Amino acid sequence: MGVSSSSEEIALAAEAEIQTTASPWGPRMAILAVASALFMQSIDSTALSTALPTLARAFATNPIHLKLALTSYIMALAVFVPASGWAADRFGSRRVFMAAMVVFLLGSVLCGLSQSLAQLVGSRILQGAGGAMMTPVGRIIVVGSHPREQLLKAMVWLTTPAMLGPIVAPPLSGFILSVADWPWIFYINVPVGIAGMIAVRRFVPRKRLPHPGRFDGRGFALAAVAISAMMIGAESVGVDLLPVWAQILAWTIAIAAGVSYLRHARVMERPVLNLNLLKVRTLSVNQTGGSLMRMTLGATPFLLPLLLQAGLGWSPLKAGLVTMSSAFGSLGARFGAQSLIRKFGFRLTLIATSLVGGLVIMAPGWFRPSTPVVVIVVMLALGGWLRSNHLTSTLAFADIPDDKVSQASSLTSVVQQMAQALGIPSPA
Repeated sequence: MGVSSSSEEIALAAEAEIQTTASPWGPRMAILAVASALFMQSIDSTALSTALPTLARAFATNPIHLKLALTSYIMALAVFVPASGWAADRFGSRRVFMAAMVVFLLGSVLCGLSQSLAQLVGSRILQGAGGAMMTPVGRIIVVGSHPREQLLKAMVWLTTPAMLGPIVAPPLSGFILSVADWPWIFYINVPVGIAGMIAVRRFVPRKRLPHPGRFDGRGFALAAVAISAMMIGAESVGVDLLPVWAQILAWTIAIAAGVSYLRHARVMERPVLNLNLLKVRTLSVNQTGGSLMRMTLGATPFLLPLLLQAGLGWSPLKAGLVTMSSAFGSLGARFGAQSLIRKFGFRLTLIATSLVGGLVIMAPGWFRPSTPVVVIVVMLALGGWLRSNHLTSTLAFADIPDDKVSQASSLTSVVQQMAQALGIPSPA
């Protein structure tokens, strides 16, 4: 047994060495390979928001019901993210990342083939299961491929495509809808994903880490049931998709599963979601305040395309071109956030961006067909700039011990996804 294990480790090390020697650009190409998948994921979610009015007509349903196509994906992210770190350690980050891309692409194809809202929601859940693994495992790949002194620069390159996705996706979606049918919004993922998988296989070395120990399967199941039931209960409020008794049942299951998870987590050395970390004040304050701001990240991409297309009568292409101004504002904040924090401090920056950002978020409520396009563009760009500055000005992990960072990251990801999903509104 020992000889076999040693031989396997030597073979894996030799393979990684050959790949590194054959391609001195390996680490940089690894970033691009991972970033291509995250870029695809970012484009997919943003493009779908632009296509909501078209999908409502295709499925002959109320546009507000299509919120389920967005929240189901986010719910799947929240459910499956906690398992990503353990899976990467157990089976290898490259293998898990490629498997996640396969699942995401399969879900994309099924989305394009959907004939009803129920089929689209099911396919989006499958997409979300793949997407939940791609982002956190992608970070693990990049961290493992670079020395610590180059890590900050590597992470900047990794996250930049995710910032560019919301810029490219709205006009791309509008163009696709003007020359082809809506399924191509999802089919466009296939060539991008295949190219990314080839790059990952070529440039990302295969690594085997020590066995991470037993997976907290019971905790994962309880957390998944609690999160799913709570999201179903919250999203069905005001929507005639579920009867009242089913909504009550969903909340009952959510509370029961949540209480059971709390009891289970108390006796686990490494629970799948370590809620004790919320005792750290900097983390808990960040999750509370940041969640309120992240709700707007869920509401804006859903409501804005409906306002511009259904309310103002714009074409999908025009709406997409104007909507991308919000992403430009977010991208601009990326280069000035640190200077802003150095000059005014974290507290004042957070308070100012919260107050002013809240006012700017309300601005689209006063948009009318007579409102100049330049005013709409400026307000959307300002809103994106303020939100990005607020979310960047964080001390969430400042007091987290090094050995708890991965657990804090998983918990933060779940809270962020749930907040974003809850921000997508129901009709009054």
